Amino acid sequence: MSKTGPDGLGLLRPLIRAVERADSANELQKATENLAGALAALTKAGNQGVSHCDPEAGGAIDCLLQVLGFNNPGAAVAAVDGLIAIGPPAVDPLLGSLDGHNYGARAWAVRALAGIGDVRGLELLESALACDIGPSVRRAAARGLGQLRLEALPQSEQASVRQRCLDALLAGGGDGEWVVRYAVAVGLEQLMLGMGSAQAGFSAGLKALQELAGEPGDDTLVVRLRAGLALSRLDGGTVG
Repeated sequence: MSKTGPDGLGLLRPLIRAVERADSANELQKATENLAGALAALTKAGNQGVSHCDPEAGGAIDCLLQVLGFNNPGAAVAAVDGLIAIGPPAVDPLLGSLDGHNYGARAWAVRALAGIGDVRGLELLESALACDIGPSVRRAAARGLGQLRLEALPQSEQASVRQRCLDALLAGGGDGEWVVRYAVAVGLEQLMLGMGSAQAGFSAGLKALQELAGEPGDDTLVVRLRAGLALSRLDGGTVG
């Protein structure tokens, strides 16, 4: 973004200050929602090229990252939305901001990275699904592994990344928390729709979904139903 007028990055400065000066939970949530909404509007208007090196864009990213660490779920949801709106320029700051001692901030950061879908988040998503102590973090990672945006990669690299995502999701299918297994079914559906039935690994993903959906299938009904829905959508080649 190069604009600094009222319709460009100049709009962000007072919104950032409003977040920084918020002195109540409700005020913080509202201010964060306003900042995230402005970022989404700028993106929708076609202002591309947000850079963390730009003082105002960088300030917006840093501001939203700080909000992720506050004990304010409403503001955190808005901050995640804003980071997703910024897109790939937010990935490196997100990766650099991860705090192993702040479970809440880490959970929101993984959610943002999953929503952005940048392949630079692959290693973190793999690790989060396999190792994180928080079910909500593992759930977000499973969804993210199914929706990485790979179009810019060469075909050989796309196949390699999809295989890594598939391997992580197959392992996640044995998670002890049903919410994670549900997300694994979602992630497998999204991933496999981009693979094609002839691609290596597709049959393994199909088998995993069949095991979740079949008899006896998963212990939790909603997981069985979601896996069955994934199978029906894969059979029809559609996403609902």
